[in-house]
Amino acid sequence: MSTATAAQPRKLKVATVSLAGCFGCHMSFLDIDERLLPLLELVEFDRSPITDIKHCGPCDIGLIEGGVCNAENVHVLREFRANCKVLVALGACAVNGGLPAQRNHLQLADILQEVYRTGHGLAEGSRIPDDPELPLPLNQVHPVHEVVKIDYFLPGCPPSGDAIWAFLGDLVAGREPAPGHGLLHYD
Repeated sequence: MSTATAAQPRKLKVATVSLAGCFGCHMSFLDIDERLLPLLELVEFDRSPITDIKHCGPCDIGLIEGGVCNAENVHVLREFRANCKVLVALGACAVNGGLPAQRNHLQLADILQEVYRTGHGLAEGSRIPDDPELPLPLNQVHPVHEVVKIDYFLPGCPPSGDAIWAFLGDLVAGREPAPGHGLLHYD
């Protein structure tokens, strides 16, 4: 005698990454608090600070926080686009460059000179780092949509845990995300 069991729906794979930003969007993600437990019934995390996986594998949803300021950011962002069915720009830095883009009106060489050579409190003989292990900085900070196709944008600095919860809930349920005016803020 066999017992028929209902097949469990496949868990969606979710990956997250922080590029040039403050990690505030990931902190807001953690602000969904105890709602994280029912979410874990529906999703499995790939690359994220929760798993410490270093490369993005095939995923259903990729959440990108931060702008693009160096060659490594470009590489990671392209890896996410190649591996994620849906890519979400999460927060002001990903959506429009945010605070890191404040440097865009200055020349990169001038910034590096000021920070590493002429800035107050620097040791005698300080020099601009040129270690090949360091990612090459870009001349400008870019929002993620200038580098790859983005499917959704969730603005805010950072978006609230409630906005992220509503947005992810819609995506996981197969609905078009609609967090609503009350959950979105631009401060």
